Amino acid sequence: MQGFSAMIVTIDGPAGSGKSTVARLLADELKVRFLDTGAMYRAIGLAVLKAAVSEDDSEAVERIVRGSSIAFDENRLLLNDQDVTSEIRSPEVTAVSSIIASNPCVRERLVELQREIGKQGSMVTEGRDQGTVVFPDAPHKFFITAHLESRARRRQREMVHKGVSQPLSVVMDQLRQRDERDETRAHAPMKPAANAYVIDTSDLTIAQVVETISKLIGAR
Repeated sequence: MQGFSAMIVTIDGPAGSGKSTVARLLADELKVRFLDTGAMYRAIGLAVLKAAVSEDDSEAVERIVRGSSIAFDENRLLLNDQDVTSEIRSPEVTAVSSIIASNPCVRERLVELQREIGKQGSMVTEGRDQGTVVFPDAPHKFFITAHLESRARRRQREMVHKGVSQPLSVVMDQLRQRDERDETRAHAPMKPAANAYVIDTSDLTIAQVVETISKLIGAR
């Protein structure tokens, strides 16, 4: 894939690794845009819920993703011109979006949208296939991960801030299932790009991860 003259920084990794927070802070530091691709999948998950169709109904989900518009307006995410920034963070949307993310039609359409956004200028983009599928020619690729328990504790804290309380064991089971889906799906499985820097964040603060990535980008 050619045609990307802007600086694209990809940050991939499993749920709870801290990649979204790291990517957002890194984008601020580099003074470039931030693309939250996970929010795009969540938006389609919300659309599926609103349509009252099964996330396993591939044809119905394909019609929804083909008929939906997704746009970012500063810190807001618009689904069909409606602000759904808060709605997409509910546990129900999280559960559905993790399933529809394995749908090849959903991934194909959202990859198209992500590449179009990438053509608009430099950015930091995070997800699970940014360095392997969406932007394989990106000059700066990172894969951040952490031990399952560390990721579960982070996700649990995030949920508490949003008023949702779940036992650590339940959060760990959810992440374990999500990892299995992401790693074993036939289309664009989650894995580090061959030329990506892999960073274990289990014992690092977010600030330390951002500093590490920033230095690696500067060195290159």
